[in-house]
Amino acid sequence: MNLDHNKSKVLVFNKVAEIPTMVWEELNCSQNLYFSSNYLEALEKNNSHLSFFYLVLKNENEKAIAFANAQIINFQFRSLENDTTNFLKKITSIGRRLTILPKKKPLTIINCGNAFVSGEHGIFIKNGENKRLILKIISKGILHHTENNNRENPIDIFMVKDFIAESLPITNELMNLGYYAINIEPNMILKINPKWQNFEDYLIALKTKFRVKAKKAMTLSNDIITKEISVLNFDEHLVKMTELYKKVVTKAEFNLGEFNLQTYKSLKAKLGDSYILKTYWIGNEMIGFMSGMINKSHLDAHYVGIDYELNKQYAIYQRMLYDYIKIAIAHKIEILNFGRTASEIKSSVGAVPQDLSVYIRHKKSIRNKFLKLFLLKIQPSEFKQKFPFKKS
Repeated sequence: MNLDHNKSKVLVFNKVAEIPTMVWEELNCSQNLYFSSNYLEALEKNNSHLSFFYLVLKNENEKAIAFANAQIINFQFRSLENDTTNFLKKITSIGRRLTILPKKKPLTIINCGNAFVSGEHGIFIKNGENKRLILKIISKGILHHTENNNRENPIDIFMVKDFIAESLPITNELMNLGYYAINIEPNMILKINPKWQNFEDYLIALKTKFRVKAKKAMTLSNDIITKEISVLNFDEHLVKMTELYKKVVTKAEFNLGEFNLQTYKSLKAKLGDSYILKTYWIGNEMIGFMSGMINKSHLDAHYVGIDYELNKQYAIYQRMLYDYIKIAIAHKIEILNFGRTASEIKSSVGAVPQDLSVYIRHKKSIRNKFLKLFLLKIQPSEFKQKFPFKKS
C-alpha cells in the first residue's frame, strides 16, 4: 500500500502503556522482542535517568505501519576521569573548540534506536511500505516533537542508530535531512554451523592453535561454578552484580548511558527463558555475570560483569564467550551477536565484524557544518582479525 505523505499521521507516546493494544496488533512486531511492549516497558520502568518516547506512524486508512523507539539522553562527561587512552579528552577538546559540545551543561542527545543494545532495534517498518519516506517522516516527527516541548536542557544532537550495510541505500535518505553518517565499532557476529551438535563439535572446527587456547581457558575456569539468576533470587545478588558491571563499563571508550541492572528483574519476569542471566562463582564469591537475549533465531549477548583482578587467573571473560557459544548451539541459534567492544578476543573465538553506521546531526545548522569536521576525528578502533576455523 502506498503511503500518502500528506495524509499520514505521527502519534507520540511518552509511555509504552499509553500505546493502544490495536497498534501492536496492526504492527504485528512483537515477535521481535526488541519491539515488544514487554521488553520496552522493562527498559522504561528501570531507567528513569532517560526520557523515553515512542512514535507510531499511521497511514491514510488510520492503520499503524511503523514504530520508532527514542530516548532523550543527557550525556555527562564524567567518564573522562576513566579515560586512560586520552581518546575522550582529545575528542571533547576538539568538540568544544568547534562549539559542538557544550562547556557547562550535559550534551543533550535524542537517540532513535536502542541506547543499550547495538543493532537495528530503533525503527520497525511493516513490509511493503515505502521505507525511505517513512524514515523521513519519523525523523521530522522527532524534530517536531522536541520543538514543541520546552526542556530545561535544549536538544543539541539528533542520532539515529545502528544500521548494517544492507540498510544504507534506504537509511542514507537521512543525509538529505542534514544528517552525517559515521562508522562505529562493529558488531562481532558468529554464524553457528548447523552441523555443530555440541561444544565439542565447535572445538573440532577450530585450528589447533585456537583449540588449544580454548581448552586452556576451560581448564583455568574449571573451578568456576555458574548459577542461573531468577526473579526469586535476583535481589540478593543485585549489589554485587552492579559492582562487577561498573568495573566493565568504566573501561568503555564511549557509553550512551548507564544501564540500571534492576532492569534484569523485569526482563526475567516478562521474557522468562528468552532472557539469559548467569553468574560466575569461585567458592562463595561472585566473580562475574553474563546476560543475553534469545530473539527468534538470534542470541544477542548483552552486558557482562567481571572481576578483572581474577580474570587472568580464571579466564573469566573467555569462559563467558565459550558459554555464549554453548547456549547458541543448544538452542539451535543461527546468529550469535557478541556486540561491540573487545573485538579481537571475540574474533579469536570465530566472530567476524558486521559494520554499523550511525546518523548524526546538530540541531543548529551552522554547528551542524562544524559537526562534519568533528566526526572525521572519530574512527572505530582498529583490531587484528583472527581466523580460528579450519578451511572447510
